Amino acid sequence: MATRAQRTDALSKERIVDAAIEILDTEGEKGLTFRTLAARLATGAGAIYWHVANKDELLAAATDGVVTRVVADVARGENPRDGIRILALGVFDAIDAHPWVGTQLSREPWGAALLQIFEGLGGRLQELGVPRAQQFNSASALLNYVLGAAAQNAANARLVLPGATDRSDFLGGIAARWTELDAARYPFLRQAAAELPEHDDREQFLAGIDLILSGCLTES
Repeated sequence: MATRAQRTDALSKERIVDAAIEILDTEGEKGLTFRTLAARLATGAGAIYWHVANKDELLAAATDGVVTRVVADVARGENPRDGIRILALGVFDAIDAHPWVGTQLSREPWGAALLQIFEGLGGRLQELGVPRAQQFNSASALLNYVLGAAAQNAANARLVLPGATDRSDFLGGIAARWTELDAARYPFLRQAAAELPEHDDREQFLAGIDLILSGCLTES
């Protein structure tokens, strides 16, 4: 009898994971079943179970696949501060393109995908000279900011405001509501309303990364 290690065929785990990512992107987590995956791959569910034990393992593998590609895009030898910004923005963009990734990362904080991100951030904080006693808290603050901001951005991008046809219309509608707020209670929001419609989400995200890094380096 062939063992799991001995089996070789055209259906690789990589192909399964790539197909799962496509289904997750188009149909969401509920749409990902072994039946739909088997149909996409033109194979039987049993062939898939040979490589992946269950849906949880499949979701973890798909998330790991997306994150691994992001981490691989950060060149070795990159200036550590630039490396953090590139990695953070890569995660931000990945969650924007694959919203289910953010859900999966928060669901399994011990998973391999999140560990890759945490190590990428923490390792570069070490290179920047952040004192050892502050590294864990600093890396945690960065990680929480990256995941939280990315998930919120992905959720915002999928909201629909009545009458809005694009991002500018959507944000313009919110800004218009802000300008109608009570001036005594909401002076800042009334002021920020002018900047909201045309602000760049990615630039704003990176500005937050820079603020956190500045705090880490000031303390060091």
